[in-house]
Amino acid sequence: MAGTATQPTSRTRSWWGWGWTDAHPDDAECVAMGALLPGTSARPLPVPRVADLGIGAPAVEPPAALAHVVRTDPEDRAAHAMGKAYRDVVRALRGRPGRVPDLVARPRDEREVADLLDWAAEREVAVVPYGGGSSVTGGVEYRGDAHRAVLSLDLTAMGRVLEVDAPGRAARIQAGTLGPDLEAQLRPHGLTLRHFPQSFEFSTLGGWLATRAGGHYATGPTHIDDFVQSLRVVTPAGVSESWRLPGSGAGPSPDRLFLGSEGALGVITEAWVRLQERPVHKASAAVAFADLHAALEAVRLIAQSGLMPANCRLLDAGEAAMSGASHDGSAVLVLGFESAHFPVTDRLAQAVDLARSQGGRADGTSGPAGGTSPMGGAGGAGAAGGATGGRSTADGRRAADGDRAADGAVDAWRSAFLRMPYLRDGLARMGAVAETFETAATWDRIPGLIEAVRTEVGAAARKATGYPATVNCRLTHVYPDGAAPYFTVLAAGRPGDEVALWDDLKAVANDVLHRHRATITHHHAVGRDHRPAYDLQRPAPFATALRAAKHALDPAGILNPGILID
Repeated sequence: MAGTATQPTSRTRSWWGWGWTDAHPDDAECVAMGALLPGTSARPLPVPRVADLGIGAPAVEPPAALAHVVRTDPEDRAAHAMGKAYRDVVRALRGRPGRVPDLVARPRDEREVADLLDWAAEREVAVVPYGGGSSVTGGVEYRGDAHRAVLSLDLTAMGRVLEVDAPGRAARIQAGTLGPDLEAQLRPHGLTLRHFPQSFEFSTLGGWLATRAGGHYATGPTHIDDFVQSLRVVTPAGVSESWRLPGSGAGPSPDRLFLGSEGALGVITEAWVRLQERPVHKASAAVAFADLHAALEAVRLIAQSGLMPANCRLLDAGEAAMSGASHDGSAVLVLGFESAHFPVTDRLAQAVDLARSQGGRADGTSGPAGGTSPMGGAGGAGAAGGATGGRSTADGRRAADGDRAADGAVDAWRSAFLRMPYLRDGLARMGAVAETFETAATWDRIPGLIEAVRTEVGAAARKATGYPATVNCRLTHVYPDGAAPYFTVLAAGRPGDEVALWDDLKAVANDVLHRHRATITHHHAVGRDHRPAYDLQRPAPFATALRAAKHALDPAGILNPGILID
């Protein structure tokens, strides 16, 4: 029943930026991108080298009994020093990564995890769980000097699907399993977790659980919370393992204590997760709107209709143009439906009709083999599903031109979605600010929130740089009672001071979110960057309870210090 982890790829991950080194824009592409954004540099910053960081010897020696799972070489330590946020990329480019961990440990089993925690508590060594290192909120770095040394805990050596309950559609999976490995091991069983965050290729199940990650799908089960049956967590105070149950009303849920705990309360080592059959029937459409407010109303109607689209992603005019989904100033709604059992073209047709009732223009619909997942053939829902339902229009008639139009918009968005983190790093090399942040709010607050973020963040960027900024928005997830806006900010930088500039712009954005009672994060986690805003959002009695839980489970205070609570 157990799966076997896939063999490592021959490609090299970037230690300083997103993804694979061979996928990063070259100097010429960086210059071309910079030319489109006034106020950027004429030449890109050089790709940073670990040798230039001057990383010294570790402050501690690894425990002799665990030396076989610990590395101290500068390359491994540099790669585990930060996550992949814009501010992390810029710090690496400027040779200022902050405190580099002294040790990188890759335990192979739960016993070694527990032994590492025991050793760290005795030696006053901070332990920072790393996941896949894709954090964009400062969640995998150490800040401060209260600890003698820092150990980065990388669980990717624990990357197996241990057990599959096919009739119950569930699996017991080690927390260090990366997204592609997880899906590859489930595929022979005809099952999928169906959780595809943008970081899918470079993030782990444990990281998703510890940060309450959101997947690509817009409605239905999409937060990792929805998939959890039980968790097994190693804490300095002992091992916590919840029962595997379809549901329970027995007091506060123990799983809820560790979901979103970001490594501050314990190290998630295994989880039983709910699975789904792989989709076969798929259909998608792109609907254009001349007016964003009309598009928002259409999305609200679709979200409240019970149709449950897999994809219901609204791109404002700027976002649509940037991704190539639109070239006439229209906002674009990308719709997608999928099912393992039944055709979905009727549901798509009903959703398109709701969009048309608010002035949307749908030129055509399709059932492309790539499906609705942005992962496409890279191991996500598209490849996993192996769609067999042919192309069809919503009313059952062939419409080749319309099909091509829908495919073009959907495919353009999907390609841009996967390429965007690499382009962000290229713009960072040109001295530009290029970053994103996300939130969620109720429908009554969404229009005002979007307008306020655009206006106030744009004004702050212009004041700070002297150049106009671009602030785009898309809705990534929709609910009957609200939505999750996701903002992209592109602005000229201040050479050598890019991190401070972004921090200033993010502070303006956080103030807007707080005034509109929008969450500081919908799916990127709190980390260290969002901590001040989280402290304001979190109820005071809950902070007291969380502080007590931290003290009880981690009495030495070694687990990811500074995360969630002091």
